[in-house]
Amino acid sequence: MPERIDTLFSTAEMADVFSLEAHVRAMLAFEAALARAEALAGIIPQEAANIITNSCMESVFDVAALYREAEASGTPVIPLVRMLTEQIGDDAKKYVHWGATSQDAIDTSLMLQMRHGIDLLVSGLLDMCEMCEKLAKQYRNTLMAGRTFMQQAVPITFGLKAARWLSMVVRQIYVLREHRERSLAVQLGGAAGTLASLGDKGIQVVGLLANELGLSAPDLPWHSERDRIAEIAGTLGVIAGAMTKIASDVAHLAQTEIGEASEGTMPGKGGSSAMPQKHNPVDAAFAIASARLAIGEVSVILSAMTQEHERAVGGWQAEWVAIPNLFRYTSGAVQRVLEMIDGLKVDYERMGANVELTRGLIMAESLTMTLAPHVGRPEAQRIVKALCDRAITLGVHLREVVLEEKSVLRMLSLEEIDRALDPSAYLGSTNIFIEHALESYREARATGDVT
Repeated sequence: MPERIDTLFSTAEMADVFSLEAHVRAMLAFEAALARAEALAGIIPQEAANIITNSCMESVFDVAALYREAEASGTPVIPLVRMLTEQIGDDAKKYVHWGATSQDAIDTSLMLQMRHGIDLLVSGLLDMCEMCEKLAKQYRNTLMAGRTFMQQAVPITFGLKAARWLSMVVRQIYVLREHRERSLAVQLGGAAGTLASLGDKGIQVVGLLANELGLSAPDLPWHSERDRIAEIAGTLGVIAGAMTKIASDVAHLAQTEIGEASEGTMPGKGGSSAMPQKHNPVDAAFAIASARLAIGEVSVILSAMTQEHERAVGGWQAEWVAIPNLFRYTSGAVQRVLEMIDGLKVDYERMGANVELTRGLIMAESLTMTLAPHVGRPEAQRIVKALCDRAITLGVHLREVVLEEKSVLRMLSLEEIDRALDPSAYLGSTNIFIEHALESYREARATGDVT
C-alpha cells in the first residue's frame, strides 16, 4: 500500500533509484571512488583508500538519523562524512572526503542516480516502441478518420497513428542516450571550484574519479553552472509531454461517440463509483496526471539555474527534491502508457464506420485535388465546398450530389469520381511514413547498449 498518494504517479523501480537509501549509497560510492582516485594520484596512502572503500557500506549507516541531522547542517554530506569517519579507527580517517566539498558529493551522487534513472526510462521506452511497432504493422491498412481541430479531416490508418507514436518515442531514446554519454559528468571542484586543496594534481584526480565512477570528466567544475542538469530535466519534460500525446489520443478514441479504441479490462479497472456502465481510461488519466506533475518540476529546475557566484543559495538545494520527483513522475507517465498500449483494444470496424460517418465529406480534399488540374485549386475548392454544403443540407452522400453536378461530370469520368471518393485510395505516403518509423526503431535497437 502506498505511503503517500504521489506514489501512484511513479514506479517502484524509479522510487528505489531516488530513495534516501539510494542517495546515501551514491554519496558513499563517491567517497570511496574519491579515495581510490587520490591514492592512484599519490595524494593519500593506498591503505587508507582501501579502508575508506571498505567502510563505505550503506547498511551500516542510520539513514533516518543522517537526514534528521542534515536539517540542521544544511546538507546530508556533513553527517555522512562524520558517520563515515567515526567508523574508521586508525589514521585513515583523516583522509575521508579529502579535498572535496559537500556539493561535490551530492552532485556526483545525483549523476549516478540519474544514470540509473535514464537507463530505466530507456528500457521502458524501448518496450513501448516494441508495442507501437506491432500496432503499426498490424493496423498498417486499417482505415480511420484523421482528425484536426477535433473534427474529421482526411482518411489515415491506425497503423500510421501508431507509427507516429513510435517515431516520437524513438527520438526520446536517442536524446536520453546522448545525455547518458555527454551530460553525466563527475563533480569535483573543492570549496570554490579551484581544487586548490589538491595542489597541482586536481585535474588528474578528476580524471581518475570519473574513470572510477564511469562518468565523464568535465572541462572544469560546474557547481553553479547547471546547464547539464537543466538539459536532462528538459528532456524528461519532453518525454512526459510525449506520453500525454499518446495517452490523450487513446482517451479521445475511447469516447463513447467515437469508440475506436479502449484500454484493456480487468476486475476493478476503470469503473465508476456512480455509473456501472462506465469503463474509464484510467491508464491515460494517470499518465497525463503524472506528466503534468513532471513538467511542473522542470520549471523548478530551470528556475534553479539562477546561481549566485561560485556556490548557490537555495537554487541548488531545490534540485534535491525536484530532480527525484521529475524522474519519478516521468517514469509513472511512461509506465502508465506502457500498460495502456499493452492492453489496447482496437475496434477496426468502428474505425471504418466512422470514416463513412459524414457520408463522403471526409473525401472533400481528395475531390478538390482531382478537380484542380482542370480548373485550378481555388475554383475546385469553391465547387467542392458548394457540393458539400448541398450534401449536408439534403442529408445525402457526397457522391450523390457530385453525380448530379454537370460541370463536374464534364471534367471527370465516373471512375475518376469513384476513385476520388475512395478513402483507401487517398492515403498518400502513409506506407512510406510507417516504414520510416519502423526503420528508425530497428536502428535504435541495433545501436543501443541499453535494452
